[in-house]
Amino acid sequence: MTVRVRIAPSPTGNLHIGTARTALFNWLFARHHQGEFILRIEDTDQERSQPEFTENIIAGLQWLGLHWDIGPIWQTQRTQRYREIIEQLLAQKLAYHSYETEAELQAMRAQQEAQKQAPRYTNQHRHLTPEQIAEFIAQGRQPVIRFQIDDQREIVWHDLVRGAMRWRGSDLGGDMVIARADGQPLYNFAVVVDDIDMQISHVIRGEDHIANTAKQILIYEALNAPIPDFAHTPLILNAEGRKLSKRDGVTSIFDFRNMGYLAVALTNYMTLLGWSPPAGEELFTLAEAVPLFSLERVNKAGGKFDWDKLNWINSHYIRQLSTKELCGELLPFWQQAGYGFNPESDQPWLWQLTELIAPSLVTLKDGVDLARFYMRELPDYDPEAIAQLQQMESQPILTALLAQTSPEDTDTAKQIVQTTVQQCGVKKGAVMKTLRAALMGSMHGPDLIQSWLILHQRRYAQLRLSEALQIAQGKN
Repeated sequence: MTVRVRIAPSPTGNLHIGTARTALFNWLFARHHQGEFILRIEDTDQERSQPEFTENIIAGLQWLGLHWDIGPIWQTQRTQRYREIIEQLLAQKLAYHSYETEAELQAMRAQQEAQKQAPRYTNQHRHLTPEQIAEFIAQGRQPVIRFQIDDQREIVWHDLVRGAMRWRGSDLGGDMVIARADGQPLYNFAVVVDDIDMQISHVIRGEDHIANTAKQILIYEALNAPIPDFAHTPLILNAEGRKLSKRDGVTSIFDFRNMGYLAVALTNYMTLLGWSPPAGEELFTLAEAVPLFSLERVNKAGGKFDWDKLNWINSHYIRQLSTKELCGELLPFWQQAGYGFNPESDQPWLWQLTELIAPSLVTLKDGVDLARFYMRELPDYDPEAIAQLQQMESQPILTALLAQTSPEDTDTAKQIVQTTVQQCGVKKGAVMKTLRAALMGSMHGPDLIQSWLILHQRRYAQLRLSEALQIAQGKN
C-alpha cells in the first residue's frame, strides 16, 4: 500500500503553528514511508475564505521546507463531485432534506438548555411525509441536507496514537448537516469525499477532530469506501496547560520568521512538540528527522510551548550558518530597521559586523539592536559612559587618540592603545574604558578592538572620539 497523507488547511486565517505542526507530522510520515504528501485547500467556506490567507498558507509551508507532491487542490473546484455524492446518499435514503428555520432550531436549543440537556438535533424531519414537504416548499423554506446517524450505533476504530476508540451515535448530536441550503458542502462530508477520491491512507490531525472522525467513519461506511487509518496528535499547550492561542503571542508562522527564528529551528522545535525521538535527540534537521519519525512515538499528552527551548535551538542553528549565510538572513531585518548601507558595495564591512555580533545572537531580530550603534554616526551615550568620559584622565586620553592615525587592523589598534598609555601616563584599563565609552556610548558590548575597526571603516570612529572629547570638556 502506498502511503498517502494530506494537509488540508482552511484559508480563513494565516498558517498558525498548530496547522504547521500537523503538516510537519504528515510530511515526516510520508517521507519516512516513501509516500506522497498532498496539499488540499478546504475553501468551501466562501464567506470567510480569503486569497491572501491561501497565499500565506502556501508560502508558509514552502518557507518551512514542507514541499508537497500533489496539489494544491481546491475544494471549490470539486463542487460537482460533492453534489453527485449527495444525490447518491439521498437516493439511498441515507440523507434527507431538513426544512427547519433558524428560529425553530434556536427554540429547540433553548428548550434543551432549560432542561439541562446537551444540545442536539432531534431528527424531527427525518421522516417527513410528501404533504409536509410540499407545505414547507410552498412556504419558501430552503432545506439543508442531513445525514442520518443511528443513535444506537457504536463507532470503533484503532487510533495510531491513542489506541482503541469508541463512540456512540447518541453522542454525536443527532443527524448532521452535510450541505447548506445553497448546496455548499460542509466539512465532515467534503473531507470524506476528498480523502476517498485522493486515496488517503492515513489521516493525521489534531485531537480536536476525534468527534469528527466518529462522524466521518459513518460516511465512509455509507459510501462503501475503505476507511483510512487515523492518528490524532496532541494539542500544543501554553505554559499553563491550556490550548495555545493568540493571547500567548503566537499567531501566524510568519510571526516567528518576523521575530527572527530560522525555518530549520522552528521545524526542529515543532517536531518535539508532541513527539519524542528514539534516542532523546533534540537537534536535527528535517532530513535527519525523517528516518527517526514514527507515529508510535507521538505522545498522547499535549506538548507545552517553551520559548526558552525554541530560543536555544534557534541560537544553535544561527551558529551553524556561515558568515555569508548569516549576513543574508540579517539583511532584511537591518533594512526594515532603516539602516543605511549598500548590500553590495558594503558587503565586506557587513560580513565583519556579522562576525562580531554572531556569538550574541539568539534570534535574527537581536541583530537589529546589536548592529544599531555601528549603523549610526554617533551613539546614544548612557549615564555610565558619560561618567567615564568626565573622569579626569579621559580628556588627555581622547586628545591623544585623536592625534594618532586611525587603526587599519588589530595590530595597529593595539599599538595606538599602547602609545596612548605611554603618552598619558595612565594604565591600559583607563584607555580601554575611555575608548569604549567614546566609541560605543556604553561600558558594555562586543569586542572593543573589532568594534573600533568596524566603526573606522564607516568613518564613524573619529567622529565619535571628537564627540566624546566635547563631552569630556563639558561642551555637550
